[in-house]
Amino acid sequence: MRRHIVVATHANDVEAMVYSIVCAGLVLVLGAAGGPAVRAPSWPAAEWPSAAPQEMGLDPAMLEQAKAYALSGGGSGCVVRLGRRVIAWGDQRKLYDLKSTTKSIGVTALGLAIADGKVRLEDKAVQHHPGFGCPPDENRHTGWLSRVTLLHLATHTAGFAKPGGYTALGFEPGTRWAYSDGGPNWLADCLTLVYRRDLAEVMFERVFAPLGIRRSDLGWRENAYRPRTIEGIPRREFGSGIHANVDAMARIGYLYLRMGEWKGERILPRDFVAAVGRPPEWLPHVPVADPRQYGQASRHYGLLWWNNADGTLKGVPRDAFWSWGLYESLIVVIPSLDLVVARAGESWKRASAEHYDVLRGFLEPIVGAASAARPGPAVLPGRPPLPGRPAPPDQPAAPEGPGRASGLIPRQLRLVSASGVQAKPPYPPSPVIAGIQWAPPETVVRRAPGSDNWPLTWGDDDVLYGAYGDGRGFAPFVERKLSLGLCRIVGGPEDFRGENLRSPSAERTGDGPAGPKASGMLMVEGTLYMLVRNTGNAQLAWSRDRGRTWTWAQWKFRVSFGCPTFLNFGPNYAGARDAYVYLYSPDSPSAYRRADRMVLARVPKDRITDPAAYEYFQEIREGSPVWTRDVHRRGAVFVHAGHCYRSSVTWHPVLRRYLWCQTGLGDDPRWEGGLAIYDAPEPWGPWTTVFFTTRWDIGPGETSSLPSKWMSADGRTAYLVFSGNDCFSVRKATFLERLR
Repeated sequence: MRRHIVVATHANDVEAMVYSIVCAGLVLVLGAAGGPAVRAPSWPAAEWPSAAPQEMGLDPAMLEQAKAYALSGGGSGCVVRLGRRVIAWGDQRKLYDLKSTTKSIGVTALGLAIADGKVRLEDKAVQHHPGFGCPPDENRHTGWLSRVTLLHLATHTAGFAKPGGYTALGFEPGTRWAYSDGGPNWLADCLTLVYRRDLAEVMFERVFAPLGIRRSDLGWRENAYRPRTIEGIPRREFGSGIHANVDAMARIGYLYLRMGEWKGERILPRDFVAAVGRPPEWLPHVPVADPRQYGQASRHYGLLWWNNADGTLKGVPRDAFWSWGLYESLIVVIPSLDLVVARAGESWKRASAEHYDVLRGFLEPIVGAASAARPGPAVLPGRPPLPGRPAPPDQPAAPEGPGRASGLIPRQLRLVSASGVQAKPPYPPSPVIAGIQWAPPETVVRRAPGSDNWPLTWGDDDVLYGAYGDGRGFAPFVERKLSLGLCRIVGGPEDFRGENLRSPSAERTGDGPAGPKASGMLMVEGTLYMLVRNTGNAQLAWSRDRGRTWTWAQWKFRVSFGCPTFLNFGPNYAGARDAYVYLYSPDSPSAYRRADRMVLARVPKDRITDPAAYEYFQEIREGSPVWTRDVHRRGAVFVHAGHCYRSSVTWHPVLRRYLWCQTGLGDDPRWEGGLAIYDAPEPWGPWTTVFFTTRWDIGPGETSSLPSKWMSADGRTAYLVFSGNDCFSVRKATFLERLR
């Protein structure tokens, strides 16, 4: 094993030190004392080393859920973390027909040819195969054959039809994405002529044997669609043709997880492995020829591997990539979680026409196993993100250039300069709270992968009631994705249990702005109220049986109030300031547009369903709030130009301050962005700043709140619930009180 000794003298040196450790094939974990420790990943010999899921920071119940889903189609499979097999099912040595997973295994030969200097991705196919594209002869007359590159063949953009034999070109190369066996088979022909050898022999010599894969573990049939030889050389397919067991599949996935390196030996170029797991920059803009069958495939396809770069699978990290063959043969690589998964068997039942949906029941529990497990050793990824690769969900994208891995620096090692980094908060520091000390990122508990929003209220039965959006809630997940689903949170912040609360009269469907979503929840005197956005502009609903059945108001907020939320107090609205209920919103008709200011409304708590009873904050006059029944005369209760977005407000009874959580700027705050918390002595202010950052150390999500139920009796601690990583995420906050 290579050893790197680096003396760190400043922040950049610390980052370079960690980068060197990671590139040496080591993984940083948090030691028992909270400091960094180094653990080398294991490597398989004749068998994989094994470990209990809990030892590797995985929830065994969720792994069993994924296994059960996999076995609905029979077969075999295994999950490997840090080189240790944590769960397996079926016969690990049984050979399966992998169908199109052959594409992902076969393209490894392209990586070898690039490493050997024999080809480049931008090479024209005819450079390596003079007879490329023919038969049929009609392809000669298109004028397109001379323009097809190896990259086109590896991305289904060359223009060849689906069958693996000889087919006509259907479009100009690079102008469409059309799934094909013929294109990858032409790529196999080119590489066969480049090496002048049987590709099966090349792969066994250069890849399979070093990985410990024997001929009894993997077989590659003769070409079934074209003549069995090309210029006298045995001809293989990339479109299909490999039979293998899941042990061999996992080893191939582990090679890709380790960026093409195996036990200290370089097999594939790092840049090639990076390109495999992400779409080329131009590909997401290419239309898909058959979107009904393949969805938006061009947005999440790399070099003959599928991926989640566009976040289509919301509960799966964006750096995940996988092979995918008929009968759901899968080699799944998730670098940010240091996971490899292999599965083969029969097809799973499809309940949806959406291309990726059949994978959710398998992949989401596996990812959830890493999110739901109680904090144990916090495994950091086994490699830094490369320039141009979509960043893992808990890491910012790596800057261009070598020696930088800031997303991998543990909190204990990271040195951050404060000069010039933060934008200025819109209000002065709080006179009561000096700041917030956040628990380390590795202690964050994440549940319900793939779901977001999470407005919460404390019920009269000591349960937190809430709602989620664009997901399937807590495990066991509901059967389909909901834009609005309900839940109950039972227990305290360190031992809570999430339960899906089914209600046909409340549940809604639709993606993004097309789906109604809850933005506020409140229980008052036994009635549960819900504010719902994306309804043009927002709508009220209420339930008198704790969420089982709902009545929807026949009126809506038509002016402003596009993303309203309630001010929450104690259980069942206990400890409220007065007999009113308060609502806050960005001053915008849309939940997707940042406003310059926030607005405030109030309504008597016994007339919440009556639109005529609402009053709107107008201004402060002689130290007191002025209210108006005319929404057009509403004033600003908070001003921060271009920053006012989704939020929540909670009364802190010990500190006697109203705490307002606001999502900051960020292209996608689920993974990276700002967070601010303001406080005030009254619901209308004056507001001061408790915490403000333009880039939190983890993704803050698009919503956050401080549930009053989870505030400590001494007032010192609370727990932030936020939708970072598209999960129900919980992080402890310790308030630093100013000396008086």
